[in-house]
Amino acid sequence: MEGESGDSVTLHTDVEINHQDTMRWYLNDFRIAQIIGNQSKICTDDQCKKRFRDRLKLDHQTGSLTITNTRTTDSGFYKLLISSIKIIQKIFHIAVYDDINIKGDIFEGTSVTLDSQVITNPNDLMTWLFNDILITEITGDQSKICTDDQCRERFRDRLKLDHQTGSLTITNTRTTDSGLYKLKIVHSIRRRHSISIIRIKQFSITVIGESGCYVHVLVSWCNINVHIKNYHHCVMEMIHLHQRFRGSLNFF
Repeated sequence: MEGESGDSVTLHTDVEINHQDTMRWYLNDFRIAQIIGNQSKICTDDQCKKRFRDRLKLDHQTGSLTITNTRTTDSGFYKLLISSIKIIQKIFHIAVYDDINIKGDIFEGTSVTLDSQVITNPNDLMTWLFNDILITEITGDQSKICTDDQCRERFRDRLKLDHQTGSLTITNTRTTDSGLYKLKIVHSIRRRHSISIIRIKQFSITVIGESGCYVHVLVSWCNINVHIKNYHHCVMEMIHLHQRFRGSLNFF
């Protein structure tokens, strides 16, 4: 299950509570809520209270859990344990995206750095994707950049990785570098069993050509906004556009 920061998400139990049942919710093996009979408790320890700050809601008929105003730190595996005639376990995975960081207009030929704002951990797997295509990967002290021909042809040794932070620098930028860059961080924890916590950061880049012309297309559901600067005598390229248009674009 995926969502953006600020959204609400509900983890549905798909059951009806019996007054003799016990239901417990866990995030990455830490208990965050429970229902015993007609009594419920949410965040009984300081760590949970600090993390969620009254953002958890329980449905007392079904035990479904709602997280309001989600944050990237809410990402992880949520486990529901129902103790009834038999024990039922359900696992839910949530990945919460940061809001998209929109970088200012970048002129062709300059460099741009996408700052992860984290320090890498030896247990972390960090991957960068460009328009959902893998371009770099860091695992421990090992890194890979452009392992396929398509990526090599597009970037041609213009990608640099900071091995301490995972930040990505694109040198000698081109208009074809415009698009959505996504950093995915998988943090592994080992307790009784392995747990992975996923954080995702997104960056939108628009590179302006030497002529000062660019087309930036933002697609959100079915709403399409097209912004054009200095469009006279320009050749327009549609970057990262997943739909074909019938008809024409209006300049304004």
